[in-house]
Amino acid sequence: MSAMSRSTRTIWAMAAVAVVSLGAGLGLSRMIVSPAEAAAQAAPPVAGAITVPVERRVLATDVVMRGDVVYEDPVDVVLETGDLGGPAVVTGGVPEAGATVDAGAVVLEITGRPVIALPGALPVYRTLRPGVSGPDVVQLKEALVALGIDPGDPADPVYDAPTASAVEALYARSGYPAPTPGEEVEAGLRAATEALDAADDGVRLARADLATASRGEDTHARRVALQAAVNTAVAILDETRAACDADPAVCRGSDLTAAEGAVATAVAERDAGQQAPDTSMQRAAVTAAEKALERARADLADARADAVTPLPASEVVYLASMPRRVDSVAVTRGATVSGSAAMSVSGATLQVRGSISDTDAALLEVGAPATITLPDDSEIPGTVSSVGGEDPAGQDTQAAAGRTPVVITPGELTEEQRTVMQGSNVRVTIPVSSTGGEVLAVPLAALTAGPGGEARVEVLDGDVSSLVEVTTGLAADGFVEVEPVDGALSPDDRVVVGQAGEVPAGDADDAGSPDEETGGSDG
Repeated sequence: MSAMSRSTRTIWAMAAVAVVSLGAGLGLSRMIVSPAEAAAQAAPPVAGAITVPVERRVLATDVVMRGDVVYEDPVDVVLETGDLGGPAVVTGGVPEAGATVDAGAVVLEITGRPVIALPGALPVYRTLRPGVSGPDVVQLKEALVALGIDPGDPADPVYDAPTASAVEALYARSGYPAPTPGEEVEAGLRAATEALDAADDGVRLARADLATASRGEDTHARRVALQAAVNTAVAILDETRAACDADPAVCRGSDLTAAEGAVATAVAERDAGQQAPDTSMQRAAVTAAEKALERARADLADARADAVTPLPASEVVYLASMPRRVDSVAVTRGATVSGSAAMSVSGATLQVRGSISDTDAALLEVGAPATITLPDDSEIPGTVSSVGGEDPAGQDTQAAAGRTPVVITPGELTEEQRTVMQGSNVRVTIPVSSTGGEVLAVPLAALTAGPGGEARVEVLDGDVSSLVEVTTGLAADGFVEVEPVDGALSPDDRVVVGQAGEVPAGDADDAGSPDEETGGSDG
């Protein structure tokens, strides 16, 4: 290698070292800050307005609550078995949990007889038979009318023949023979029927005897004989008178008197034979037989009234609001029902039950729409069914002091949604007010008060600031509806909400209950 080459490499190395040294010096110079520069950098920036655009948006105020999903009005089904006269053995018809019980359906079979479910609030406390009267009869008639079966006048509290016929139709619809009135009543009906037949025969015989007695013995031969006797007596009298006239010496007064007496007797017998016979005894017998027939007919009518179909207490159960859902069953086939609950049922409709503050409750109305957020974050519509007091199924609702119970009924559910909801705790959002469409809105922090208490906003256009008086409407989600009164206000105008370095009023979230929140109120 030549001396020139070595010299060139040396020059290039020195140049590289110089460049690196220069770069390092420049970097270190930038990292070194003088005390004056440090103080200047620590000073606050020059104050400036913080602005946001005016928006067009829909504002809505919501009440939010959490609630448990349950089936409405759960009740225990207790059967009345006192009139069975023996053990109440379950022989069939045991439903499965989750089954639906409709009005008129058989919920259980006891000793081969059905237990029919009917809508009603009054529990069973007696067997209904002909002639009994009371509110339980009215309840039965109303239930039958609801099933499309005519029980007669539904307002009449008497269990009568039309009611019994309707009960027979109910059992025919259920697929079971109607209950009988009992052996004693049926025996009485047979006896009354036989007594009526006997009384009818008695009247027929008495009337035949009267007809025979009325004819008597007034035959033609007898009338001829009686008249012949009269003619003979008259002839003898004429002969006696003629003999006396021819020879008064031989005429005896006794002969003439006897002849005259014979004529009188024959005439009397003839006239008596022509009179109607005495039938007073036969007529009295007919009257007595007819009265006996009337009594037999009345007795048979009573027996038939007693023999109409009853409704045994052990064969019906009343449930408020139907259809119902079977929650659990406490009996099995072959078991004995002994007065405890045979099963538990509830309404077939799911409900969301929760509570909110009394203040928020005052904003709600029954029938208001709601949105239910399910555990899988899907949403379904709902309706406010009750606010305090009793729910639609008649079940009392209670809540802690200062809070009001609320019941929400979901809309139509799929089986999958029903499964997801059952037994869960869900979030419910209930709109209580809304602008109904897009309106001019600004953050609440943009509002200031004028000298007279009027609301206004500060509009910043470049470096030009102006105050615009506004009226306010609904406030929700940190915004408020505004309408300019003096001046113009349009979407995208910039309104002042604070100054740089300040925390605008209203930016901090209000602390709320974990179970509820209110989106806002009317401004």
